[in-house]
This record gives sequence, structure tokens and C-alpha cells, in this order.
Amino acid sequence: MKMKTEVKSDIEIAQNSTMKPIKEIAESIGLTEDDLELYGKYKAKLTSEALAKLKTKESGKIILVTSINPTPAGEGKSTVTVGLGDAFNRIGKKAMIAMREPSLGPTMGIKGGATGGGFSQVLPMEDINLHFTGDLHAITTANNALAALLDNHMQQGNELGIDQRRIVWKRAVDLNDRALRKVIIGLGGPLQGVPREDGFDITVASEIMAVLCLATDLKDLKLRLSRMVVAYNYQKEPVTVADLGVEGALALILKDAVKPNLVQTIEHTPALIHGGPFANIAHGCNSVIATLAATKLADFVITEGGFGADLGAEKFLHIKSRSAGIKPEAVVIVATIRALKMHGGLAKSELGNENVDALTKGFSNLKKHIETIQSFGLPAVVAINRFTADTNLEVDVLLDWCKNENIRVALTEVWEKGGAGGVELAELLLEVIDENANQFHSLYELSDSIEQKVRTIVQKVYGGKDVEFSPKARKQLADFEKFGWSDLPICMAKSQYSLSDDPTKLGRPTDFTVTIREFKPSIGAGFIVALTGEVMTMPGLPKKPAALNMDVDEDGNAIGLF
Repeated sequence: MKMKTEVKSDIEIAQNSTMKPIKEIAESIGLTEDDLELYGKYKAKLTSEALAKLKTKESGKIILVTSINPTPAGEGKSTVTVGLGDAFNRIGKKAMIAMREPSLGPTMGIKGGATGGGFSQVLPMEDINLHFTGDLHAITTANNALAALLDNHMQQGNELGIDQRRIVWKRAVDLNDRALRKVIIGLGGPLQGVPREDGFDITVASEIMAVLCLATDLKDLKLRLSRMVVAYNYQKEPVTVADLGVEGALALILKDAVKPNLVQTIEHTPALIHGGPFANIAHGCNSVIATLAATKLADFVITEGGFGADLGAEKFLHIKSRSAGIKPEAVVIVATIRALKMHGGLAKSELGNENVDALTKGFSNLKKHIETIQSFGLPAVVAINRFTADTNLEVDVLLDWCKNENIRVALTEVWEKGGAGGVELAELLLEVIDENANQFHSLYELSDSIEQKVRTIVQKVYGGKDVEFSPKARKQLADFEKFGWSDLPICMAKSQYSLSDDPTKLGRPTDFTVTIREFKPSIGAGFIVALTGEVMTMPGLPKKPAALNMDVDEDGNAIGLF
């Protein structure tokens, strides 16, 4: 009789893994101890001097990992990213990983940790998923320092003539807390400040997070901070951080947070983890500083864009690539049979049953994301992240469909086997890159109007019919053109679950219209945010948050983190 094998949790696998001192990981990519600022034995930041030295080195190739629209069944995009980095090193290629830092909001909410899974994880996963090196707390502090300085300006005479009804800068906290979406501040009389309506964003939605992730160095960070719009005056003109004169103070708070963090995978592949904007409400990519540094330290850099190709990948290609002057050599689209069956109409409770019909219907979602990546002139490779419940017939049907559609595809089993489970994918990517078929281009020009750029994304990336703009959004279009902001790229804030702005429309919806309810200027980051549907910049907790399963033992070891 075959004994059932006990499946360990991600945290159990991580805690049973042996890490190398981070100084040894640094040495493997040509860095010395002088290039590091140590945060204990297994974490370090790269110094400003080290980053400056790297700029003259030749750049390696970037591989972008994205996915189909996520479902509650899970896709494992970060797991594939980590496993692919390990796989490249297994076949003798010098590779690094560049990923985002997790937010405490989803970690303690519904999503859980964001360091990969199984035997494809970055370590120390407990630290990375909690406070790490304090970057997100520094961003939170800078965000709220600006809010405090703005309110103090109002209290101390309001020299800039700021209209308290038109303050757009919110406070922030790195948690899901729906009760803070709308608040009233300044109550209690003249000594307690100027009463006004305010609200909180989750830290990863703060423009300071986007600014940090798109800055190239501390000088650029300060310049971007100075451009951030915080309010409008009584003449309805924008008021910036530079007008308040506090960009230096904010940069001082962020002087360490701007340096990327070096850690390792279970298989000791070097990884830079830095910055963490969400892709459904922000631009969804790790920092430019970390990505550029990784390209100087390795021949291949595996990085990712948040959620599906309609969000994180589109923003990587239209915002990050433009800002940093980079391009990926190839794009991996992660898909699971479980998620494809959900896109084909199957309920989550039925995913354990073989269902070829639902799987086949779900192919339409994958096909749209492949078409999107190809429309940018980039080669796309599908990675089937295999789960134990997937039947051989379902796997064969998916592989046959890919073959008939002339789609490059590889099975990956990195959760179970680590880098060994990603070798097929790594070797396929090398073939694709060697073919040199990359003709990367943007889908819109920066000179296009804001309305044209939004419509291009909706029609070419989402497959929608048209765009509707609310009266508020229409007025903002005219204002933004007057202020000289119309030549910026667009950052769409949209549901991650659907190609449309309606999260219930799975698969490949057609003939739909996306409604833009309002725009938000992120002038420091260098883009315009377009808010669609019911997307919130402060998420709420689920009925049973992941925090209910978390604990710590008497020795300080984390329990139930993921």
C-alpha cells in the first residue's frame, strides 16, 4: 500500500532550508563586503558607491514573467519567477532575480506571502514577508510626514492659498483597513488643525512608492518627490512638494530605502527584492534601481510584473521600460490548468475534478494575453505551472492546443522540484532569445492625448469596445492638458480578475466598455492614474484573514505565515 506523502507548507520548507551568509552570495556575483550594508547575516543593501560602480558594466538580458488573469485558484507567478532563476543557474547561466517586496496588507489579508512557494522561494521568507529592511515603513513615514507638513502649512497661515477642499494627498498605512478610506481630521477646535475630509491609501498605492521604484538614484528620487502634486490652490492650480519646500526632508527619510536589498533563493541564486507597488492600483513593478543593478551583475535577469499581462506586464512595457530605457528579451506567461478551468466557468470547489470542456473554454483568456505580448513585438512563452491535481489528459489537451496555435510552451514543476522543475522552460527561453525575433515597441506614443492612450490600452490590451469618461474625468482631461501633463504614460487602476473593469467577467469578454471614473496625477512618478470600476486604493480584509492562522513560538519562529 502506497503511503501518502505529507506536503510541507511553504514556511516549513523555508525554515528547513540552509542559507549561505549573504557575503558569500554577494561574492558569487562579484561584490565585496564593502559593497554591502548588512542587515544581519542573511540580508544586505547595496551601497550607493557599489551601485555607481555598476553603471559602467555591460548589461545582461531581461526576461519578464507575467500571467493570465489571476483567480482564487492561484497561478504561482512568483514561484515560477524564482524557479526560473534557479533553473538558469542549474544549466550554467549566470542569473539573478529581481522581485517586489511584499506588503503586509495582502500578507495578513487573503493573498498570503509573496516570496514564491514550495522549493522555489526567496529567503529569509519570514523577514521578507514582514518588516524586511524597513523600506515600506520608511515609505509610509515619508508619505505621512508630507501629510503632516501639508496640514501644518494650512494651520500656520496657508501662504500658498491651498483650497482645503482640493487636497489630493492622502495618508498611508501598510495594512488593509477599509475603515480608513474616508476620515475627518482636524476636529477639536482651532488648536487642533484645519478640519477637512481626508483618507488613507495602502502604502503600496502611495505615489512615493512609485517614485522610489522609478527613480534611478537619490538625486532623481529628490527631483521626482519635488514634482508630486499634493493639492490645488483657490485658483485651481496645482501645488507641489517643491512649493512646500520639503523634498529634501522626504529624501532624507528615504535615503536608505532607495538602496536595493540582496537576498537568496533556497538554491542560493542571488535576488534583489526592492519596492512593491500593486499592479491593480499602481504600476506593479519592482524598482528600476534593482533591475538595472541586476542586469550589471548577471547575464540573465528574471523579473515580474504584478497580476496578469493586462496589468503588470502592460505597465512594465509602457511605464517602466520607457522610464529606465530597458526592454525584455522574452516574456513568460504563467498559466495553470486550475485557473484556466475557472476562466472556463468552473467553480473553485469543482477544480479537483477533471473537466476538459471548462479547460478548453478557458483557453480564450490565455490566448488574449499571448496576443497582447506579441502586439508589443515580443516573443511569448507559456509556462504551465503544474499542480498535483492536474490530470494527464488535461495537460495533454493544453499542450496540444499550444502546439496547434504555434505557441511555445513548457511544463514547470518548480514548486515541487525547485530549479530542476524549470530547466525545460529555461532552455526554451534560450532558444527563443537566440532567434533574435524581438521587435519591441510601444502601443501608443507619449504625444497621443490621454484619451487616446486610455482607449488604446482598453482596445488593444483588454480587447474592449470603447471607453466612457465620467463628467469628473472629462473635466480632468481638460485640466491636465492645460497643466502640461498630457504627454505622460497611463497607469490603469483596474480589477485584476478580468480583462474588463468588471471582476465577474472571466475568460475573454468582448463588446464591453470600460468606464474611467476619475484620474489621479502622479507627476512625480511620471504617469497619470486612470481609476476604473470599483478599484480601491485601500483594500479591506476578508471575513477570515490570513492573520488568524499566524503565530510565533517561544523561540521567535514564525508560524502559519504561508
